[in-house]
Amino acid sequence: MKRIIIFILGCLLMQGPLFTSGNGPRFTLNAGDLVICGDDKIRVYDGRAARAGESKIRWSWQASEAKGQLPEEYFGMLRSLDECKPVRGNTQLLITSSSGATLLLDIASKRVLFYAKTPMAHSADLLPGGRIAVANSTHPAGNSLELYDERWPEQVLYKDTLYSGHGAVWLADRQELVALGFDSVLVYRQRDWDTDRPYLQRVRTFPLPDEGGHELSATKSGHLLVSTHHHVWLADIQTGEFTPFEPLKDHHNVKSANYDARTGALVYTIAEESWWTRHIYGIAPDFRIVIPDIRTYKVRVVD
Repeated sequence: MKRIIIFILGCLLMQGPLFTSGNGPRFTLNAGDLVICGDDKIRVYDGRAARAGESKIRWSWQASEAKGQLPEEYFGMLRSLDECKPVRGNTQLLITSSSGATLLLDIASKRVLFYAKTPMAHSADLLPGGRIAVANSTHPAGNSLELYDERWPEQVLYKDTLYSGHGAVWLADRQELVALGFDSVLVYRQRDWDTDRPYLQRVRTFPLPDEGGHELSATKSGHLLVSTHHHVWLADIQTGEFTPFEPLKDHHNVKSANYDARTGALVYTIAEESWWTRHIYGIAPDFRIVIPDIRTYKVRVVD
């Protein structure tokens, strides 16, 4: 019996899902953790501590840590990170930079899994089959929705016009991609997905109630949260109906918002110095934490 126990323990250790190579426990995100990005940095704050008003860092990454993993020119393109979305069961981060790049990063190893030059990128999401959709904002080579495959860095598979692209959200239950532009929300479906020339077909377009589309995030109610320059809305992506989002309806320049309709919990950022802030805010429970040394742009809540 003793030999059997030793054998089983040995197999578990060899599999290594909970460990890194000799460096102790493998880092994992916890439900409720806050992932924030700005400048060339990303940090993960302990969610429980944050909701008590305490800024407790659990994990951090800076673009310079990717030295040797990226072409040198990319480090100038990672000066202004504006999306840091947990994907694949919260094991990876999809990162965009308005300075011109998109990365897929393994959280535990900090290994770059994919990279692409994406002009004025503001948001991205992971689609089935390892495809990546990126929304690019105002730039001579931007104003677009681009499609990539994580196996092929820098290779654009498909591109559609999206003026001032600011949001990309994959809705798995609907098998649809939603993209946000300056004055509209666009809905796409996959086409020729199992070929080497996949593309996205636009199936619906809805005008925004006002201009300046900025934040796009999914909620637990099946609606999407959309911010514009002067308002925040709940969008029904089937009908195109927009209703004011009461907790933030009178707030201007909301840069990111994460809402759980089941509990009323809300975590958001709002521009307080030009396009950035030093604070993360929450409702239900109400809290505020200070981010002293990063010009923070977005926050994402670990599901």
